[in-house]
Amino acid sequence: MEVYWQGLLEALRLLFSGDRDVFEVIFRTLHVSGTATLIGLLLGMPLGTFLALASFPGRKLVVSIINFGMGLPPVVVGLWVWLTLSRYGPLGFLSLLYTPTAMIVAQIIIAAPIITGFTIAAIQSLNPKIRLQILALGASRLQLLWLLLREARLGLLAAVIAGFGGAISEVGASMMVGGNLKGYTAVLTTATVLEVNKGRWETATALSIILLLLAFGITAVLTTAQQRGR
Repeated sequence: MEVYWQGLLEALRLLFSGDRDVFEVIFRTLHVSGTATLIGLLLGMPLGTFLALASFPGRKLVVSIINFGMGLPPVVVGLWVWLTLSRYGPLGFLSLLYTPTAMIVAQIIIAAPIITGFTIAAIQSLNPKIRLQILALGASRLQLLWLLLREARLGLLAAVIAGFGGAISEVGASMMVGGNLKGYTAVLTTATVLEVNKGRWETATALSIILLLLAFGITAVLTTAQQRGR
C-alpha cells in the first residue's frame, strides 16, 4: 500500500509543481490519442451508418470484419504498422517511423473499428418503424439520415467514448512504432512502462494515476454530454 500512497503523492507533486516534462507528456498524449479518435470518428461513423442502413451482398462479411477489428491485439497492429513504415516497407519513403504520426496511425487502426462497430449497433438498435414514420412525413434522404443520427446520439457518444478509451489506453503499438523517445514520442502509457523497467515504482505509479485522471476527466465530459441528451 505504501507504493500506492507514495505514487499518489508523487502524482500530486508533479501536477501542482508544473513539472515541464510531465506536462509535455500529457499534452502529447492528448494530441496523439485525440487526433486518432477524431480521425477514427470521421472514418468510423459514416462507415458504421452506411453498414447499418445499407443492404448489399457481402454485408455480413464486412460487419464481421469490423467486429473482428474491435478486438485487434495492439501488438499486432504495432507490428504491421512498423513493417509498413519501416525503411524497406511500402511506405518507408515517408520516414514516419518513430514519430508521433506513426503512433496516431496505429491508434486510428485501433479506434476506428471500435467506433464503427458501436455506430452500427446504435443505428440498428433504433425501432425500424422510425424510418417509415420519418419518410411518411415527407423527409428527404438527408433529413432522414440526420434524424436517425439524432435518435441514436446516445449510442454514438458511447462509440466516441469507447474509441477514445481504446486509443489512450494503448501501449504495445505506440511503443513499437513510436519508440518512447523522451521529448518526442513518449506518452503516458509508454513512459509508465519505461519507469517500471527502470524499477522506479513510485514514478510509474504517479504516471499511471495521472493517466487515469486524464482518461476519467475526458470520459466524464463525454458522459455528461451523453446523459444530457437523454
